[in-house]
Amino acid sequence: MLDSAPLPYRLLEHADHVARWSGLAVGVIVAQAVSTLGDGDVEFEQRVIFCITAFGLCAVAGVLLADALTLRPQEAVRTASLAPRLVRDHVPPHMGPLIALQGVSLVALLVITAATASVDTGKVAHITCNGMRASLGPWPGLYYSLPMFGALAIATPTCAWALRRIAHGPGEDQQRRDRAWAVTGAWGLLVSSQQLYAVLMISVALTETGCAGVVGALTFWVFYPLALLNLFTLVWSLVTVVAPRAVEDERSLDDTAAFDEGAHLDDTADLDDERATEGTLRR
Repeated sequence: MLDSAPLPYRLLEHADHVARWSGLAVGVIVAQAVSTLGDGDVEFEQRVIFCITAFGLCAVAGVLLADALTLRPQEAVRTASLAPRLVRDHVPPHMGPLIALQGVSLVALLVITAATASVDTGKVAHITCNGMRASLGPWPGLYYSLPMFGALAIATPTCAWALRRIAHGPGEDQQRRDRAWAVTGAWGLLVSSQQLYAVLMISVALTETGCAGVVGALTFWVFYPLALLNLFTLVWSLVTVVAPRAVEDERSLDDTAAFDEGAHLDDTADLDDERATEGTLRR
């Protein structure tokens, strides 16, 4: 039997996958191009930040394009719901709050490093080590963190708008969750990569000072675990962008079970009413 679906519909059926993968591929190409710009004039650390920012923004753009190309239901479908749709019901139940917390901690970390960096250059920090003044660098002050702030200012409201649009838009529950997971993964890819590099910069700067005590304890107990956490989030976000497949959380399953149980009780009550009416007519 020949496929009766129109050609544009068949082409758009997998366009979302192509758009997500193309966003990652374009991000790699753009990052490689950015890494070769300004040889000798741009520091290595600043080039890495530009590459990370460019790759993350391309990944976000690819996911948003994929969401725009996702096919919507062709026919009106009657649905019933016990509660209004919420964004938190569509994002990953565990990784979503973790990535949001990482975004808040990234902003707080960049604000702290910008406040502690030197005013003249914005890329080193001054501390007192063994009674002598020492410089820490490279330090993620404003000289390095401005591209990060810019990327967050662009990607965060855009992804938030996309999640709200997905939650209140048409489509099946599984499809909406898959799209929301992809958007969450794209934003998490940008946040985790930026925070991972900022933490690595701070850790290298602190360990090269030769000061033990509080500085060493802070590096060992705070920044090393934070780097491992960001590495885990980075891998999860990359896998989710490539192939998002949402898993139904317990709340949605409970709502579905409650709805099915309520529908079953309504059917039972209707059946009892019909039997009672039939018995009355016979008498």
